[in-house]
Amino acid sequence: MKTLKPILLLVLGVVFTMTSCRTEDDLSIDPPVEQTIEASSMVANLMSRTATNDGSSDNIIDSASCLSVQLPVTVTVNGIELVINDDDGYEDIEDIIDLFDDDVDSVVVSYPITVILTDYSTVVVNSDAELEALGENCLGENENDDDIECIDFQYPITASVFNANNDLIDTIVINNDNEMYDFIDDLDEFVAVTINFPITVIFADGNTQTVNSIQELENAIETADDTCDEDDDNDFDDDDCNDCTTNDLETVFADCAEWTVDKLERNDNDLEDNYVGYTFEFNNDGTILVTQGTNTFNGTWSAMGSGNNISVMINVTGLSDFNDNWNLHEIEQEPGEVKVDLRLGDDRLRFESDCTSGGTTVDDTALVNALTTGDWYVTYFFDDTDETADFSDYVFNFASDNTATATDTNGSTNGIWSTTSGDETVLGLNLNFGTTIPLDELADDWDVLEVTNDIIRLKDISGGDGSEDFLTFERTPFSGGNGNDNLTTILSDGLWVVASYTEDTDDQTANYSGYQLNFDSGGTVSASNGTNTNNGTWSVFSSGNQMALNFGTDIPFNEFNDDDWDVISVSDTQVVIQDVSGGGGGTDTLTLQKI
Repeated sequence: MKTLKPILLLVLGVVFTMTSCRTEDDLSIDPPVEQTIEASSMVANLMSRTATNDGSSDNIIDSASCLSVQLPVTVTVNGIELVINDDDGYEDIEDIIDLFDDDVDSVVVSYPITVILTDYSTVVVNSDAELEALGENCLGENENDDDIECIDFQYPITASVFNANNDLIDTIVINNDNEMYDFIDDLDEFVAVTINFPITVIFADGNTQTVNSIQELENAIETADDTCDEDDDNDFDDDDCNDCTTNDLETVFADCAEWTVDKLERNDNDLEDNYVGYTFEFNNDGTILVTQGTNTFNGTWSAMGSGNNISVMINVTGLSDFNDNWNLHEIEQEPGEVKVDLRLGDDRLRFESDCTSGGTTVDDTALVNALTTGDWYVTYFFDDTDETADFSDYVFNFASDNTATATDTNGSTNGIWSTTSGDETVLGLNLNFGTTIPLDELADDWDVLEVTNDIIRLKDISGGDGSEDFLTFERTPFSGGNGNDNLTTILSDGLWVVASYTEDTDDQTANYSGYQLNFDSGGTVSASNGTNTNNGTWSVFSSGNQMALNFGTDIPFNEFNDDDWDVISVSDTQVVIQDVSGGGGGTDTLTLQKI
C-alpha cells in the first residue's frame, strides 16, 4: 500500500493558498540543487531498482527472482510436507532435495498462495500455470530481474517536500524498501524533493559508505551494481559454502582419517563404483595416501581461496580420475558422518568419512568371521529386476587380507572387500570385482541387513530415482528361491506380539503391551488387547525384502504406518523390520515375536 499519495492534495492546497495570500511569516527555503531528486532521473531509477522487491531468496519454490511468495506457505517436497514460515524453511527444502543424488525432485505448492511482485503489490495465485505466467511476465525475454541487490539503504532516511514557492511543506520519513519504492514512484507528484544527507549505504560484503549528495549516491549505486552474486538463478545449492574457509577443510581432513569416494562423475560418466574399497587419507602436510587392499597410491592436495571460491587441487599418481583443480562446493557435517563435495563444471567428486581414526566404529567381528570362512553363493540379486540367475555359476571366497575371488567355469576374477559404517544401517560392506560382467553389478557400498554364519543380506539405495538393490549370500548355491519370499507364510501362521519397538533410542515397547497381532493371508491385520482393537493392512514385496503396514489413524499402531519397512531378519518365530524415516533420518526398529 502506498502511503504518499495523499500528499498531492496537500501540495495543491498549499500552492493555491500561498499564491493568493503569502506573507513574510511563510517558510521559504530554496532547496539545494545537489540534494534535489527528480522523477525519471538516473538516480531515481537507480534508487528504485535498489528498493525493488528482491524475489531471489525463494526461487526454490517459484523459480522467479522478480517475485516472492508471501509466507507462510505449505509445500510438499519429494512427498514430505513442510510449512515454510521464514527463510530457514528454504534450507529445509534444499536438505530434502539433497538426500539423494540425481533423483527426480519435486516441490509441490499448496494453493492458493499470495505472491508479492517487484512493486510490492500482491496477487493471489491458484495454480502452477498462473505462477509460471507471472514469472514469465515480470522476467521478460532475458529471464533476469532488474533489481540491484549489491547495495542497500540504511534506514530511516528523511526527505523534504517543497512547493512551487520553495516553501517546505512536508517531511517524509522512509523506513524500508517498500516505502522507498513508493516514494520514488510518487516523485512526479511533487514540485521539488530533496534527500536529507548524509545517508548511509551498505554493500554486499557488509561494508558501509557515507553519502553526502545525490551525485555521490548515484555513483555509489552504479559502482556497486553487478559487483556481487545476486543468486538470481535456480541453482539452489550453489551458495552452500558461503562461510567456508580453507581452515574448515583442513580441520575435517585432520579429524577424519579415512575417506571413501561417495560420488565421482566425470564427463557424464558415473565412476564411483570403480573406487569401492579405496581409502583416502588427506594429511596436513599436503600429501595424500590412497589404499586399495595391498595397493597404495601417493599424491598431493592443496586449497586456497574463501567462501564459494575455494579451489582444491588434487594430484594422485595413477588415479587420473581425481586429478584436477576442483571447486569446494560444500562441507556437510552430520553426527557420525562428514562429506566434502567438490565440483568442476558438471563434474563432481564427493568424499565421505565416518570420522574415526581407526576405520569403522561398528562391531564388524561377526561379519568378518562369517565372510572369511568357507564358500559363499549369490542366492538373490535384485536391481530393478531379479538378476539372481546371472550369478548362479559363481563361488565367492573372501580372504582376511581384504581380497576376494569369484570363480566360475571360465576361471577366477579378483576383487576386494572392506567393512565400513552403513548409510542406513550400523554396518556396511564394500565390494568391488572390477568391470567384468556381471560382477561389476556388485561394486557398491552395501548396507548390511542381516549376518549369520549361513546368510549375509545386503541392501543399497542406488542413484537416479533412489530405487533399492538387494544382494544375498548363502552357503548353498542358488536354487530358485528369492529373498525372504516365505515371510508372508510365516506371518500369517499364528499370533504375534510386539517384542520391541524403538524410535532411535526411544523405547516405546510398553505402548504395545498386551496386544496380539493376527496377520491374515488376505492382507488385513488386527491388533487387540481385549478392550482396544486396531485394524489395518499389510503386504510383503521385493521378494520378501520389504514390508508395508498401515493402521490408518488407530492409536497406537498408527506409529507403524510405513510403505517401505526393510526386512532385517526372519525366522519361524521372530521377524525384525526397520525403517529410516524422512528428513531427519531417524531409525525405527520393530521386532515381532510369535506366541
